[in-house]
Amino acid sequence: MLGDMIDRGPDPVGVLRLCRNLTEHGGCVLMGNHEDLMLNYLEVPDDPLNLINWQGNGGETTRDGLATLPEHECIDLLNWIGELPLFAYEFVGSRPYVMTHAGIRPHVPFDRALEPRAAGWSEDDLMAMLEAQAPEDLLWIRDDFWGVPTDLLDMSGEGPVVVAGHTPTAYLEGMADRPNRRPVGEDGLCRMVEVGACSATGDVADRIDIDCGAAGGSGFGQLLMLRLDDMQEFYEPVLEGE
Repeated sequence: MLGDMIDRGPDPVGVLRLCRNLTEHGGCVLMGNHEDLMLNYLEVPDDPLNLINWQGNGGETTRDGLATLPEHECIDLLNWIGELPLFAYEFVGSRPYVMTHAGIRPHVPFDRALEPRAAGWSEDDLMAMLEAQAPEDLLWIRDDFWGVPTDLLDMSGEGPVVVAGHTPTAYLEGMADRPNRRPVGEDGLCRMVEVGACSATGDVADRIDIDCGAAGGSGFGQLLMLRLDDMQEFYEPVLEGE
């Protein structure tokens, strides 16, 4: 789950509890920029800029929901949020997938592992690449990620594919280079978009946007679960009042 659990919909605390429950059953939840905005405010609540940034991005409902919790439960939940990772990766067969909330900044230098190993990317390579990224980019980057090839894939299509959210796919029009399809389907709802497939990448997309506009509400957005094993897409439309 790629972050942004809060500040949208009527029950952000309920969403936090649901996502935390996923981690207790083997799931992985990442930090999103909305969680980061909340933590910045709670760490320095006297800074008016922190308040403006969070409230301006929908934080009032989240703040009201947290205020209804018993103190010990609120602290426990916030501590869990504060320890969320900024990235994750997974190998599906020989393909490494990198997951972040917003994306990565292309062409940031990093050291590949030097020890002898099979051709391809190792876990050390992926960690080196991700740890070289600025946290702000992992949480906030947009145009500079979707509009620029990552150059992580070779001409045979080998290498890591980056899966990100943060930017609703409807915003990719005019931003993303080489999207594989229109971001809005025939049903009028946002859908997943793969980006960047070309001869230089072996015709493999090097970026996948899975933010299908749930924050936009009913009639516009839906939730997506992407199964990397076979790239099957499972959608749940947002209903009125959700």
